[in-house]
This record gives sequence, structure tokens and C-alpha cells, in this order.
Amino acid sequence: MLKQSLLVSSVIVALLGGFAHAQQAPVQPSPVQPSPVKRTPLGKVDVPDSNYEVVFGITELAGGFKSGRHSHPGPLLAYVTEGEFWYLVDGQPEKIYKVGESFQLPHSAIHNEGSAGSNPVKVMVVFVVEKGKPLVQPAQ
Repeated sequence: MLKQSLLVSSVIVALLGGFAHAQQAPVQPSPVQPSPVKRTPLGKVDVPDSNYEVVFGITELAGGFKSGRHSHPGPLLAYVTEGEFWYLVDGQPEKIYKVGESFQLPHSAIHNEGSAGSNPVKVMVVFVVEKGKPLVQPAQ
């Protein structure tokens, strides 16, 4: 009888524990949000007799997103292909570049950039950067 009582008690505890567990909301991982910045490299070539390389690519920024102050380890050339590009180089007035406009940035110039409005922006970029350094370096 004691054995049967223990068995019944164990089954009840297991069922109640399972019921309590079933009543808790399952833990769902939060959905992965797309990054507000998408960089698509299209090509890279070494600059002969130097410690530099040329990186050609497309940078896409989500609408309303501002990247934060940063620099690049070399000069760059850019051409806006979609949207309006908001641009602020330290010590200069902010600028907005529209589709078909291009601009350049000197080596290591600290700047902020992003979409000028709620629509995304796409820019073709040619980086001339020191080999082995990241394309983007956060500003201090």
C-alpha cells in the first residue's frame, strides 16, 4: 500500500509540475532586427607600392538612422543612388546630398551620416584605406 501511495503521489506531483510548466508562457527569443546599416562590398584591389587598398561597395542606411560620429582610415568618394544622404563633418555645416550627387571625405575626418528623412538611403562608396584596418572607426 505504501508503494502504491508513493507511486500515486509521484504521478500527481509530476502531473501538477507538468501542468504548472505548461501554464508558463514559453520563452521566445526576440526576433532578429535587421541592422540599420548594410554594407555590400563589390570589389577590392591593392594600391601598388603602398600600404593601401581600394574598396568599392554600396552602403545602405535605414530611414531616420544616423550612424554616430566615426572616421575611415583613408579618403573616400561617394555617390548617392537612392534617397537623401545627411552628412555632418566635424567643424563644417551639415549637408544633404540627393540622388546623382557625389562628395568626398578626407583621410580620418570625423563625421556623422545617415538618412535625411524617413526613407532609406543608398550610397556607392570607394574607400582608399590602410590595409588591415577596419573601414569604420568610432570617434572618441
